[in-house]
Amino acid sequence: MAKTPLTLNQVWEKVSANNKTIQIQDLKVRATVEGIKDAKAERLPEIDAEGEYARVSNVPIYENGLFHTPSQFEVVHTSYKFGGSAYLNVYNGGKTNIRIAEEKKENEIAMEQRNLTTSEMKLRATAYFLDLQRSKIFKALLLKDIADQEKQLEEINQLLKNGVVLKSDVLRITLKLSRQKMSLVQLNNDIAIASQKLDILTGLPDETQIDPQDDEKADLPVLRPYADYLSDAMQHSYSYKISEKETEMRKLELKNIKANVAPKIGLFANYNYTYPQILLYPYSIALYGLGFYGVKASFPISSLYHNTHKTRAAELRFQQQEIEHSDTEDKIRAEVNESFLRYREALTRIDVAKENITQATENLRIVNNTYFNQLSLITDLLDADTQLLQTRFDYAAARIAAQLQFYQLQKAIGNL
Repeated sequence: MAKTPLTLNQVWEKVSANNKTIQIQDLKVRATVEGIKDAKAERLPEIDAEGEYARVSNVPIYENGLFHTPSQFEVVHTSYKFGGSAYLNVYNGGKTNIRIAEEKKENEIAMEQRNLTTSEMKLRATAYFLDLQRSKIFKALLLKDIADQEKQLEEINQLLKNGVVLKSDVLRITLKLSRQKMSLVQLNNDIAIASQKLDILTGLPDETQIDPQDDEKADLPVLRPYADYLSDAMQHSYSYKISEKETEMRKLELKNIKANVAPKIGLFANYNYTYPQILLYPYSIALYGLGFYGVKASFPISSLYHNTHKTRAAELRFQQQEIEHSDTEDKIRAEVNESFLRYREALTRIDVAKENITQATENLRIVNNTYFNQLSLITDLLDADTQLLQTRFDYAAARIAAQLQFYQLQKAIGNL
């Protein structure tokens, strides 16, 4: 099956465009945009139209009491009315403006939440991508080691024919080759699993085999001072921004509740056509129209005592959110510090692994010479070979781990 070569940046682009979790956040952002429009629409006048049609019964008049037969007063049996009314809010304690501000803040929170989700999905895709890259490197190292071992087995078989080594030497190296080939099967499965996980995350078909293209030998980013990362986190961290805006939302909620005790002023107008005319005497069996317009004002007196506990509860929620915001800041500092130290540790681990490769290579050279000169055992040769392969694995794993730690640090400071 053909492989699809992709760089990490290309993987990120596909995650941003196709990931379902991000698409859900996109819909939430769009919903908050509609919420802003709806809040602004409250500034427009309220307009109603109504109509009524009725059949009216005669009016019974009980001249001699309820238990005697009444006389019937004839009326017009058809009645209908239609018309309209309008109300324009002029002032309501600023509640309309507060609601618009709340909806805008909801939109800002939704956008920051989308950014945070995108960052999280990118980091997860990075982990799968680097896992795929590590397995690819391990596979190449393992294939080379298997080829070397098979060549070495041929040499030992020749020595066995000459009676120089024991049959057990051949069996030991054959057993090691068998284990290496089993490890190769496991590596192929690891690659298939990581590739499918990355396919799902990027919206690609499951059968797509991604071939990571980034140069694993490229220099890793230089570590900057911890204070620089902390400063960036306080300015760009998505979690910090979300917490900050949620605190502002609580403040707006408190302001909105306090506005409950404000007077309300508005302009109103209505006009209705009614048949028959029975509002004014003398009555008239005809259609008539009547309209009103003016200024309407009200003051919710009961809010002076009903609003007290609501205000106190909102103040407590605001204080709670301020503490949560401070706690979020603490968590971000801890996350940045841990990511910083782990990345520095990973860079040190790379240097150690590189030195170990040099030492293991020299050790294998010495043991190889001594074995074929009958000065050491096959177990020494196998151990030396295993140590070299392991140090190469460790070096590759250390570089991959360092890259992942770097991206975790970037996510912590809001730069992913």
